Amino acid sequence: MAKKNDNNLKPRGKMSAYAFFLQVYRGELKQKNPNESVNFAEFSKRCAEKWKVMDERTKKRYNDMALADKARHDKEMQGYIPVGEDGKRKRRKRDPNAPKRAL
Repeated sequence: MAKKNDNNLKPRGKMSAYAFFLQVYRGELKQKNPNESVNFAEFSKRCAEKWKVMDERTKKRYNDMALADKARHDKEMQGYIPVGEDGKRKRRKRDPNAPKRAL
């Protein structure tokens, strides 16, 4: 969810190998069952189980995708300059004349 004053020029974050796996697996599931809605909790459990039993050779595909995305992210972040002075949220100034809180 984007913040109200979020900078639209900020590069998209990097994705993990597991996130790429979820994206591909969800696409496969949608192709097999296009009319069926997916329960997120059930889908997450099924994906986690499948990821745990997957061997390193199969995971390598997703790890390579994650490394490529990390390189893209690092390249885009080199040219990015944050909008705020220090990049932190500004805090609202407290009114010195406001009544104190009751104890």
